[in-house]
Amino acid sequence: MIEADESSFQRDVIDASRQLPVLVDFWAPWCAPCRALGPLLERLEGEAAGRFKLVKVDSDANAALAARYQVRSIPYVIAFVDGAPADSFVGALPEAQLRAFLERLIPGPAQTERRRAQALSASGDFQAAAAALRAAIALDAKQNDARLDLAELLLDRMPPPVDESRLAEAAAALAPLGPAERGDGRHRALEARLAALRGAATLASKDALLRRIGAEPGDLSARFDLAQRCIAERAYAPALDQLLEIIARDRRFGDDAARRLILSVFDLAADDPSLVSSYRRRLSALINR
Repeated sequence: MIEADESSFQRDVIDASRQLPVLVDFWAPWCAPCRALGPLLERLEGEAAGRFKLVKVDSDANAALAARYQVRSIPYVIAFVDGAPADSFVGALPEAQLRAFLERLIPGPAQTERRRAQALSASGDFQAAAAALRAAIALDAKQNDARLDLAELLLDRMPPPVDESRLAEAAAALAPLGPAERGDGRHRALEARLAALRGAATLASKDALLRRIGAEPGDLSARFDLAQRCIAERAYAPALDQLLEIIARDRRFGDDAARRLILSVFDLAADDPSLVSSYRRRLSALINR
């Protein structure tokens, strides 16, 4: 347990909650229910062995903080997760209710490993992050978010080259995901990236593909292969240009493969909304002409 004030709240609560849940106990020395709740919270924090952090804030001495979080009655406990309030309660709860409140917030061992991986990845320690994600999946094979995190780490975040062993591990991470996850944009993006990286090893060089297109603009297979090469290099605008040209020339090519791949590229380029918006308009105009 630590005590926080206005000057330390950002560090001790907001920032810390990105690593593990933080319970903030707003209290005051004159408050009898506070004196009953405080020791119980401290005991449960000790039992949790680092799975959550307890921070006490004197609401009288920190009126601005109390006002910011609309503390009207004490004790008032707010649980912070990922930098924001996630749940709260007023009054001195019985121990059984307090344990139930904590169980809803405290991550299990697999989730804890995933959070650790996120912190490691953010710091640039990708190898350690991958190891933590593998541990999360080993602890809980249904940790689908950890599977997506691992595939993304292997395909996009770790330094190149993306060799065959990384491709194989990414494919293995994605393979168990069910229909619900496969409809998710993040999964579609990772599958498209995996296919593009795998295909790049067997495709003709970019220069050779450009020569084929120059000699025969209607060579839609060359355009599709060039789009795959561009996706592997994260050159999404040139890839989309080739795919739109395929649709303009033959919407039925490859059983509508160009349009389906465009939608996956939109997922891949989600962090560039202006690019996605521009090409989405162009796709709509082509389809509806």
